[in-house]
Amino acid sequence: MASHPERTGVRVGKLRWWIIGLVTLGTVLNYLARSTLSVAAPTIQSELKMTTEQYSWVVLAFQATYTVMQTVAGAVLDALGTRLGFFIFAVGWALANMAHGLASSWQGFAFFRGVLGATEAAAIPAGTKTVAEWFPARERPLATSAFQMGTSVGNMIAPPLVVFCILYSGWQSAFLVTGALSLVWAGLWWFCYRAPADHPRLSAAERGLIEQGQSSNDQAVRPATRRAVLRSRSFWAIAIPRFLAEPAWQTFNFFIPLYLVAAWNLDLKQVALWAWLPFLAADLGSLAAGLLPPVLMRRGASVLASRKITMTFGAICMIGPACIGLAGSPAMAIALFCLGGFAHQMLNGALITLCSDVFDKRTVATASGMAGTIAWIGGMLFTFAIGKSADAYGYDPLFVALAALDLAGAAVLWLLLRDRLSRTPR
Repeated sequence: MASHPERTGVRVGKLRWWIIGLVTLGTVLNYLARSTLSVAAPTIQSELKMTTEQYSWVVLAFQATYTVMQTVAGAVLDALGTRLGFFIFAVGWALANMAHGLASSWQGFAFFRGVLGATEAAAIPAGTKTVAEWFPARERPLATSAFQMGTSVGNMIAPPLVVFCILYSGWQSAFLVTGALSLVWAGLWWFCYRAPADHPRLSAAERGLIEQGQSSNDQAVRPATRRAVLRSRSFWAIAIPRFLAEPAWQTFNFFIPLYLVAAWNLDLKQVALWAWLPFLAADLGSLAAGLLPPVLMRRGASVLASRKITMTFGAICMIGPACIGLAGSPAMAIALFCLGGFAHQMLNGALITLCSDVFDKRTVATASGMAGTIAWIGGMLFTFAIGKSADAYGYDPLFVALAALDLAGAAVLWLLLRDRLSRTPR
């Protein structure tokens, strides 16, 4: 048996961590681009006389193409390779985002938003594929967490940057700047990324670490069929709660600035001051989703029970944002949004992790991808509900509904997922 490079005292390089850092930067810019519209929405709605219902159709255009392309982008990346595939998608979302500055009606925004959704859907599959190529199995959870943190960071950067652009050069410049940053990153990716087998700066010791860590886990894995996954009780135990939970994240991503303007009459500078905080709390929720289950298991909980308890705790915390209608100040409303961001990422992290707990390697990727598509369908349907009801009834009933959906999801999880570990679909 070949010796492990780190155990022999051989100095192993850190190029793989630079690579995942590059992916993380791409994820940050991906989410910055998609968040530009939500921050600029109050200004755009005012200038173009766009109703909340029309804005919801713009958001739905992004969600629809993103949902469909989640199942397509992975196949394209596998066919073209990570370097070329991710480069093409990144150039696509950069140009689509910049094109938003040309829109003069909600229909134009909807068209460019649809193109943006189709191209941005590749970010998470590309990150996952990079992790699989560059990291031994034992380092993959940390590497995956690193690039997924970029989702919240992008949302945090958007309010101050976009508001700065709007105040000094108009809303069109916000799309040009955020799109241009992604275009620069696409060039950086093309010139810096290579697969491990082709990278000239990868040392023999680090290559050995990667290959040895993958060899015992990645060989002779048979592909899973979608029919087998759909027949699995465990799949629906995860997919239904994700369907019920995703509307909260979609609402936080696309409607917080609009809510702050509509409910509290905040101006753009005040939006920039407050709107990034829920996404900082969301990062803490992601961290909690990884830290709480080991604590529970040390106290005697099974693997599945630890995930279910974590998810349920997050769902209970969603009662906080359900009370936003009772907030007496914008600061209190933001505090409740922060609790909601923390709660959602905590419960969603538990649900995503459950796929690797209850499915073996033949089915885990298929199950996770299909659950993601179902989750985004839930987000789309709730966005449609916001467009139909927000102008007439306000946002408060919708925030109550978000908490009710997550609590229902927790109940479904406990009802359908048996508390015994099995690594094959049932």
